[in-house]
Amino acid sequence: MSIVITGATGQLGRLVIADLLAAGVPADGITAVARTKEKAADLAAQGVKIAIADYDEPASFADVFSAGDRVLLISGSEPGRRIPQHTAVIDAAKTAGVAQLAYTGIFGGPNNKMLLGADHQATEQLILDSGVPSTFLRNNWYSELAVRDIPAAIESGAIVNAAGPEARLATATREDYAAAAAVVLTTDSHLDQAYDLGGDEAWSFAEFAAELSRQTGKPVVHQVISHDDLLAGLLSAGIPEAFAEVLADIDTQTTAGALSATPNTLSQLIGRPTTPIATTITKLLS
Repeated sequence: MSIVITGATGQLGRLVIADLLAAGVPADGITAVARTKEKAADLAAQGVKIAIADYDEPASFADVFSAGDRVLLISGSEPGRRIPQHTAVIDAAKTAGVAQLAYTGIFGGPNNKMLLGADHQATEQLILDSGVPSTFLRNNWYSELAVRDIPAAIESGAIVNAAGPEARLATATREDYAAAAAVVLTTDSHLDQAYDLGGDEAWSFAEFAAELSRQTGKPVVHQVISHDDLLAGLLSAGIPEAFAEVLADIDTQTTAGALSATPNTLSQLIGRPTTPIATTITKLLS
C-alpha cells in the first residue's frame, strides 16, 4: 500500500508530501506522480517513489495505482479540460481497487454556483458513480491567489475588481489545505466524507486594502467596477472569452456569498487555527 499524490510536483502536491514525511510516513511509502522524472528529481532524492503519468494520457495511469492505495487527486489547472483528465485517474483508481480517492474540489461542492465549479462538481459525481471510497476536500479560495496582485495594488493605490463591498472570502493558505490533505490520507474516519475547507475568518476587500495600507504605509483602497467592465478588461488583455467569463463570474458569485462561510472544518482537521490573510500579506511583502 502506498499514498499516491497526483500532480505531485505542483505547489500543493509538494506541500502535501512534505507534511506526510513530517508526519512519519516513510518516503518509500509515498508515490509522487509527475509528468517527467526531471520534475520529480528532488522528491526522488528524498526516497519518494516516482510514477510517470500525464492527465492527458489515460494509458499512462495503467500501472500507477495498486489495491489498497490511498490516492490524492489534485485537480487539473485548466477549466474545460479537467473532466477527461480526472476521468483518467478515476478509472485507473477503480480498476486498481484503491482504498481511498481524495479529491481537491471547490468550496460548497454541488451548491457552489460559480462557473468555475462545474468541472469540480462533475468530477465529484464521477467519483461517486465509480464506487471508489472517497473523501472530498472542497477548498475555499487560496490566500496566495488573493495576494498575487499586491504589487500592482501598491503601485496604483487600488485593488480593482467587480466584487461588491459585501463580498467576503474565507481564504486559507496552500500550507493549510495541504495539512488537511495529509491528515485525511493518514488517519481513519474520512472515507465517504465531504469537507468544506476554508479560513476561520472571512474578510472583505476593503479590509484587505486597509491591512495592505497598514503594512506598507501606502494608501490602498478597494475600487469596485462592473461585471461588464471587468469582462471587457479581461478580453482586451487577450484572455479567451470563455475563460474571461469564468473569471468575471468569480467576483459575481463572491459578492453573492459563495466563499464567505466559515465552518471551521479546516482548523478542526489540522488541529490549529488557519493562517490569517494578514500573515500571507506579510509573507509576500517580506
